[in-house]
Amino acid sequence: MREKINFDSGWSFHLGDQHLPEPPQKEPMYIEAKTERFLRGYASRNYGRNRERMYEDWVTVDLPHDFIISQEPKPENNETLGFFKYDNAWYRKSMKFDEVDKSKRITILFEAVATHATVYFNGCLMAHNFCGYTSFEVDITDYIRFGEDNLLAVYVNTTDKHEGWWYSGGGIYRHVWMIKTDMVSVDQWGVFVHPEKREGDWRIPVDVTVRNDTVEERTVSVTAEIFDGETIAAQTSGEITVASKDKAELSMETALADPKLWDCEHPNLYRCVVRVFDGEAEIDAYSTTFGFRTLKFDPNHGFFLNGRPTKIKGVCCHEDYGLQGKAASDSVKRLRLERLREMGANGYRMAHYPHSETTFNCCDELGFLVMAETRWFESTKEGLEQMEMMIRANRNHPCVIMWSLGNEEPLHNHPVGRRIFSTMREKARRLDPSRAITTAVSNNPADAPVMDEVDIIGINYNLRDYDILHEKYPDKMIFASECCAVGTTRGWFLDDNPERGYLHCYDNRTGWFMSREVTWKFLMEREWLGGGYQWAGIEHRGETVWPRLCSQSGALDLFLQKKDAFYENKAHWTDEPLVHMTPNWNLSGREGETIPIWVYTNCDEVELIVNGVNLGKKPVEKYGHAEFDAVYQPGRIECYGYRSGVKAAEEINVTTGLPVKLELELQNNHPLTKNDTAVFNCYALDAEGRRVPDASPFVRFDTNRAGRIVGTGSDVCDHTPVPSLDRRMRAGIIAVCVKLTEGSFRLYAKADGLESASWGCEI
Repeated sequence: MREKINFDSGWSFHLGDQHLPEPPQKEPMYIEAKTERFLRGYASRNYGRNRERMYEDWVTVDLPHDFIISQEPKPENNETLGFFKYDNAWYRKSMKFDEVDKSKRITILFEAVATHATVYFNGCLMAHNFCGYTSFEVDITDYIRFGEDNLLAVYVNTTDKHEGWWYSGGGIYRHVWMIKTDMVSVDQWGVFVHPEKREGDWRIPVDVTVRNDTVEERTVSVTAEIFDGETIAAQTSGEITVASKDKAELSMETALADPKLWDCEHPNLYRCVVRVFDGEAEIDAYSTTFGFRTLKFDPNHGFFLNGRPTKIKGVCCHEDYGLQGKAASDSVKRLRLERLREMGANGYRMAHYPHSETTFNCCDELGFLVMAETRWFESTKEGLEQMEMMIRANRNHPCVIMWSLGNEEPLHNHPVGRRIFSTMREKARRLDPSRAITTAVSNNPADAPVMDEVDIIGINYNLRDYDILHEKYPDKMIFASECCAVGTTRGWFLDDNPERGYLHCYDNRTGWFMSREVTWKFLMEREWLGGGYQWAGIEHRGETVWPRLCSQSGALDLFLQKKDAFYENKAHWTDEPLVHMTPNWNLSGREGETIPIWVYTNCDEVELIVNGVNLGKKPVEKYGHAEFDAVYQPGRIECYGYRSGVKAAEEINVTTGLPVKLELELQNNHPLTKNDTAVFNCYALDAEGRRVPDASPFVRFDTNRAGRIVGTGSDVCDHTPVPSLDRRMRAGIIAVCVKLTEGSFRLYAKADGLESASWGCEI
């Protein structure tokens, strides 16, 4: 039966290339030109057996692992890549196999390696993978030495070619799995469940790819069971004959009368378990989740989910995290998405590459409308294989509503790009005929030839072209594949300061990157627009200018703190009454200065009271904001929101006292478990227990042996390496990321002159 074994722990890691001298004799050149071509060096299974220099520069690491993020950023390094120096590295892992494994097919599944990976097993070259965002499987069945030590080695090259204008990290930064199956089994990503609503009933086609790795033709029976929780709701079966060392496709179908539908607010999921039988013996079981929902992209009325008009309130995101780099843990990936849902987002664009299996699963579970995107806009053999991996691996996810085959390609505006897209599209349609296919166009969208070929039109920025394209393509729905990109710095209430790297907090950018307010009004004024994906949901490393380390367009900052933009989006995208003021009222040194106060709200009227003086009420247009001017003096500022004349929301900011103590608060929304990752915020409190929003103490963090601090962060312009245990607080918050083991965990925070804080639990 199938086993999927986590293969993340206990890797040996070496930073840098190996330098093997070329031998002058024929013999080593001759013998190393055979299958087991690496008899020397890091890829050799013999390396280190006599302890020759073995492991003097090696360390033990667990995956996911990013070996770039721990550096100190330097201004001489590339700004788009995060100001880090990129290097190459090696990973090694030893293993043994029992005799019982001789009858099995055994593979290693890499979810992703950044950037170019070469995999060796027992000195034999097994695979190249030249995209840092695609998963790939390595079949080691024929190469295993039973009863002996076996050696898996991975060479990671990050220096030859970078794949983007953002932080790309380096290393085996997603999970690795060993998969053991019978020699006749379901292929990797070999089950496609694509429900279709037909005349009030739901038909459930199940397409299964069965592989036969024996040397004889095999005939097997296959069943597919549809589970609603633990109950079998429907099932079907079939039989298939597969030639030796080959694959074959089996299409089956069942039905379900009234399934629970998947949508953004009720993301109901079902499970399909495909079983393979050799006679009466079950030899494989493959499980995948899916959902029932209908998608409609109407050129005149926008996007419909399950027959209901649904505006996409989306964000674009990279998948790195400020305190872990590319190796973001599963817990952090879930926390990111939970924050975005709290903000009111219902859409998630995976920019600009396939995201991890964990992120796809969380998007299913949290109800996101996903625009999934391949990394390379190429119709080459390699480009098509990368796109195929994305689609085959993720086509069962109900969250995915469209496939994007490229982003901001200059060739979109050329006949060459039209031909490339057409080839990719036809391949994508064969893999999944159930979803719309698009590409994100920024280069002359109104006249780009690629628009003739897309199913739906995705436009990056270029608001002037929307109406033109709606008239030009009356049969195609249009949406904003990327918009806004308004840069703001959390807690910065002065003018833009390039020397410090900070941008003012107000949403009033114009030009190419139109403000959130202007953009959302534009999208909502046009019923025929499907909505949009805002750049960006979360700040990402790179794509920046010194001294700042990251893009500033996120609604959440690099360390997942909520910016003013978070509350502005929430006012646009949610119905629960909300008012949010910016700036806060800790503005020491600005006494007597007139301060512009912006209020983001979904109420129709707001009232502002500053230090007891009522500045009156102001009406607020839908998706708009209110502005007041007030002379700053320490004290109290009150804002009240009204709907139809009735007070519905309020926010009160008080000038706090000086910090006197620290506070630690867990950010995760689930119970912590062994090997989990915990994220904490550290705050400074005044004597009355209020959080001080401009506090800046230097804080030292420690844990007991039940946890290890992975990183700390507060200031997007702080160049102290991420793993540092000591961090200067900026704007009142430090984030702390901790890898847990087990036992009685305790985290400590200390700062000179302040009362310390600690937080603990049983793991």
